[in-house]
Amino acid sequence: MRHFLDIKDFDKETLSALLGIARDMKFGHYAGRPLDGRHIGMIFEKPSTRTRVSFEVGISQLGGTPVFLAVSDLQLGRGETVGDTAKVLSRYLDGLMIRAMKHDTLTELVEHSTVPVINGLTDQSHPCQILADLQTVIEHHGSLENEVIVWFGDGNNVANSWIEAAALFGFELRLAGPEAYHPSAQLIAWARKKGANIVITQDAQNA
Repeated sequence: MRHFLDIKDFDKETLSALLGIARDMKFGHYAGRPLDGRHIGMIFEKPSTRTRVSFEVGISQLGGTPVFLAVSDLQLGRGETVGDTAKVLSRYLDGLMIRAMKHDTLTELVEHSTVPVINGLTDQSHPCQILADLQTVIEHHGSLENEVIVWFGDGNNVANSWIEAAALFGFELRLAGPEAYHPSAQLIAWARKKGANIVITQDAQNA
């Protein structure tokens, strides 16, 4: 069993293969239904149009049955811990996706879950969003090699996942925003140690 929590948890070859399958699915060249007979729970602490619809449609296209679980529908916060919820849901479901307020909620869910867990968003990272963005870049430019990606804004969860992707795929990443909102220095140091070409600036025009 393997979870999908952050881009940095995988190697380039695995994620490239995943993006290849996604491309084949989009253009009708993949007919696999690996989720046949399986039920995938989708826990939402934060509402979302695109995350909910894309996961529901994707799970269905792969043969599975999505089960939407708003926090208001669960006992979370009303006497049951995240760990208790993970144990209960693992008995009924074959996999879980969570869109959580805090990354700690995701990690606690994973600790107690006996089924695979997908990170649909936390305050620390947003890996599925970045995989979709990478797929778009590849579709329009052919590959990620020699590409320059520019991020305008604060060093938030999406920026963090872009940094992790830059460390794996080798494109140049330029992050432009006020100094007080720059990404974690520790994450930047990790990415650069992996060979990432990352530029950090407060000058949007220069980026």
